[in-house]
Amino acid sequence: MGRKLPPFAAVRAFEAAARNMSFKKAAEELCLSPSAVSHQIRSLEGHLDTRLFERRGNELSLTLNGQGYAKSLTVFLDGVEDSTRSIHEAGQQPFRVLCTPGFAARWLVPRLNRLPFGDRVRLRVSDGAPSTDFASNDADVVIQWADDRVPGVRTDPIMESSRYPVISPDLLARSNLRAPEDLLDLTLMHDEVLDAWAEWFQAAGVNPPAMPRGPVFPNCEFSTTAAEQGQGVSLAYDAMVRGTLAAGRLVRLFDTVTMPVVIYSLAWPVSRVDDPMIREFRDWIFAEAAEDMPATAPLAAAE
Repeated sequence: MGRKLPPFAAVRAFEAAARNMSFKKAAEELCLSPSAVSHQIRSLEGHLDTRLFERRGNELSLTLNGQGYAKSLTVFLDGVEDSTRSIHEAGQQPFRVLCTPGFAARWLVPRLNRLPFGDRVRLRVSDGAPSTDFASNDADVVIQWADDRVPGVRTDPIMESSRYPVISPDLLARSNLRAPEDLLDLTLMHDEVLDAWAEWFQAAGVNPPAMPRGPVFPNCEFSTTAAEQGQGVSLAYDAMVRGTLAAGRLVRLFDTVTMPVVIYSLAWPVSRVDDPMIREFRDWIFAEAAEDMPATAPLAAAE
C-alpha cells in the first residue's frame, strides 16, 4: 500500500499560514500570492474533508483540527529542514587525512583522483610520527606507521612490504656493482627507524665486519629521496617506490629482499566506526592497496 499523503505544496502553504496566522505573510515566505496560498489551503481542506481555518472578515483563526494538524506539521517540517541542513553541511565538510610526507607523496596523492570525494580531502602531513590523539590532531583519519594499538582507536593494517636497495640511474652508471658485497664500497643511506641494512646483507649472504658509514635520516622517505638525488644507495620499501621505479628515477638492485613488515595502518576513533565517510575512505584505500600488492617491482639487478 502506498502512502496517502496530501499535496506537499498545500501542506507548506497551510503550515506557513498557521505559523504566521496570516495568508499574506505566508505568501511572502513562500514567494506566492495571498490568493495562491488561499487556494492551496482550500485544496488541502478538500483533501482532508475538514475545515482548518475559521474566517470571520479579516480575522483568521485555526479550528481545533487545524491547531492539531498545524502543530504536527511544524514539528515534521522542522525535522525535514534540520535533516536537509545536516546533509548539505556534511556534503561541504572537508575530510581531513593526517599522514607522513612520504606516504602522501609516493602513494596517496597519485591516487586521490580515484577517491569519489577526493576533492574534499584536506591532506596534512606530520613532522614525525602522525599523532593518533584525535582530541588534538584535527584529523578524521590517520595513516600511521606500523600498526601500534592505542586505546579508543581502531587500527587496521593497510599494507606490508619488504625492502631492497635502490640507486639513481646516474650513480649506477658510475658504479661497478656486480654483487651485493660491492655495495660496501658505496655510501649507504641509513634510517633512524627500523634500519634494516644488516638484515638485508645477511639475507644476501654478506656479513660485513662493520656497516659502511653513511648519513642517518629520520625515516625511509628522506633516505629514498637522497638516493634519487644520487647521494648513495637506500634500502627502500617496495610498496612505496614502485611508481618511482616505473618512472625511472630509481633502479632496483639485486633480487634479495628483507622479510615483509607492516608499514602503514589506517587509524580512526572507535566512536566513529560507523561514520559513512570514514567507512568509504577505508574501503577505498584497502581496495587500492589490494590492487597494488600483486604487482611486482621491476628488477634491474646490476650486471
